[in-house]
Amino acid sequence: MKKVFKISLWVISILVVLIITAGVYISVALPNVGPAPDDYKVEITDEKVAHGKYLAYHVMMCMDCHAQRDFSIFSGPPIPATLGAGGERFDHSMGFPGVFISKNITPFGIGDWTDGELFRVITTGVTKDGEPLFPVMPYESYGKLDSADIEAVIAFLRTLEPVETNHPASKADFPFNLIMRTIPQQASLGKKPDPSDQVAYGKYLVTAGACGDCHTRFEGGSFTGEWLAGGRVFEFPDGILTSPNLTPHSSGLANWSEEMFVQRFQSYQHHDRLQKVAQGDMQTIMPWAMYAGMKEEDLKALFAYLQTLEPVENHIEKYQARK
Repeated sequence: MKKVFKISLWVISILVVLIITAGVYISVALPNVGPAPDDYKVEITDEKVAHGKYLAYHVMMCMDCHAQRDFSIFSGPPIPATLGAGGERFDHSMGFPGVFISKNITPFGIGDWTDGELFRVITTGVTKDGEPLFPVMPYESYGKLDSADIEAVIAFLRTLEPVETNHPASKADFPFNLIMRTIPQQASLGKKPDPSDQVAYGKYLVTAGACGDCHTRFEGGSFTGEWLAGGRVFEFPDGILTSPNLTPHSSGLANWSEEMFVQRFQSYQHHDRLQKVAQGDMQTIMPWAMYAGMKEEDLKALFAYLQTLEPVENHIEKYQARK
């Protein structure tokens, strides 16, 4: 009996040592995506800034998350004075393992970052100090983009007016604070297709917009549904939103025309006409007011690509009001 007890104690001791060693390794050695390039410098030109602004406002949605949104209005448009200044809260009410606050990306927040450090954080999720970002920022998707588009965004951010803020630090729950350190990977940058190849270009835009992050069922910390077939749940005080199916099934976009798709986006171009949301009314996380600024040819490319997806049956009730 004593021998069994000693063996059990020995095994437990080894497991404890292994767990502690793994925890120390993860805390100290990860994330490991390589250093930010010291000699990386983005040339700031009017053309590059304009393109970066378009991406940041209407495709990659940088200015949507790095702002505070007004959910008293349909689709929660960003409060103008907070654009780029961060402060949006992502917490347990949204199913996240901690409290995460979007960072200030005006020169007040990133003025002491090098261009190489900005490139690394956008494409890998690793900050100036070597810390990982929570992947509500879709850096995995951004890491697949063309480096020219990332450079354009950086050029644009350099031109923003500084906005002084004092946001609290983000804090992940245990053990996700350790798990989060294992997520960042080295970027696998690609080449942006020529817009004349509408389907390939549309796929690139879907990646840049991280459409799959919202339009794929997500449960228990991982994606469990068919990609872009909808089903991700978002909790609101007055109801539950479920993202719609974007595949060309009758439960998705099969009955949509290109004209209907483009018009749906463009109908939100007039921000002053967005409706106030009364208690129990439908609300959405979809930033319609910002996506409405996408170029028509880009919207058409999006639709062309979505129509090539494998149809997935997934009938969804988009919004359920709380009783």
